[in-house]
Amino acid sequence: MELDDSLPPKPTSEVEALGNGVTKQILREGHGNIPSENATCFVHYRAWTEMTMHKFEDTFQELQPMELVLGHEKPVHRGLAIGVASMKAGESALFHVGWELGYGEEGNFSFPNVPPKADLIYEVNLIGFEDAKEGGKPRSQMTVEERINAADRRRAEGNQLFKDDKIEAAMQQYEMALSYMNDDFMFQLFGKYKDLADAVKHPCHLNMAACMLRLNRHEEAIMQCTMVLQENGNNVKALYRRGKARAALNRTDEAREDFKKLQKLTPEDKNVARELRLLSEHDKQLYLKQKELYKGIFGPPAKEIRPQTLHWYQALWNWLVRKVGFLFRWSEKDD
Repeated sequence: MELDDSLPPKPTSEVEALGNGVTKQILREGHGNIPSENATCFVHYRAWTEMTMHKFEDTFQELQPMELVLGHEKPVHRGLAIGVASMKAGESALFHVGWELGYGEEGNFSFPNVPPKADLIYEVNLIGFEDAKEGGKPRSQMTVEERINAADRRRAEGNQLFKDDKIEAAMQQYEMALSYMNDDFMFQLFGKYKDLADAVKHPCHLNMAACMLRLNRHEEAIMQCTMVLQENGNNVKALYRRGKARAALNRTDEAREDFKKLQKLTPEDKNVARELRLLSEHDKQLYLKQKELYKGIFGPPAKEIRPQTLHWYQALWNWLVRKVGFLFRWSEKDD
């Protein structure tokens, strides 16, 4: 999911026919079981029209996973639902869907813009799912407390996976937790419910950032921390992890800004002082490297040429030579 997303990926895995004209190629293996009928699935996906390769939807870019209840999906998502029903949690796959199971004969001319009879390509990541038989139900049918509790349960599971060094699996749990805390839900909260939701949502973003730092996905770590800082500009974990990510990308001025602010908030923190020293050392080493580079380009400085000092006997000899030459020319003139 970190590659160029302007075009669909080109997997080399075997093509699997799922029925109804839907085909599948696995991009990344998942784990566990596949969802059952009526399961509530949380997916990220990108969608293209096959003929023109026009990308018309991208939930990764919008940072809002879609909720898909198998057996209750919209008609335009019938092909997508067939694909998702074949996936395991954490799996990524590429699906080809015929126009009959997509936007149909007429297409769609509002948002998203899909032409008539357009075959579709989906790149899908199944974050996770809640089976109906295990008590899972759509978010729209949950109370505020149920959504917060479901998110907190996923957060706790993610924390345990992180302790067990299962970083990718931990990230999936944090993403599942955040899928219960989407913007539409958060905008409706105030007072104690907003506080309870933030107490789950912010740690999930920060834990996602910790996972991404471990995986060297620094830009994404910055994004997760910034989401928290937009709501709480003095969150020390967000400042520290964003500073670490910026430093790893050699964005030293921005990293220093985060650590300086953090130093004011936690003046006794030795880790912050160490990070600032590392940034100073990095800048010093960079300066020396650039100095050597420019020295190599322009060459060593030219040596200063100083006039030579003549000894007294050299000066006398030069005077005698000039004198004899003058007398010789004078004698020739008299002849």
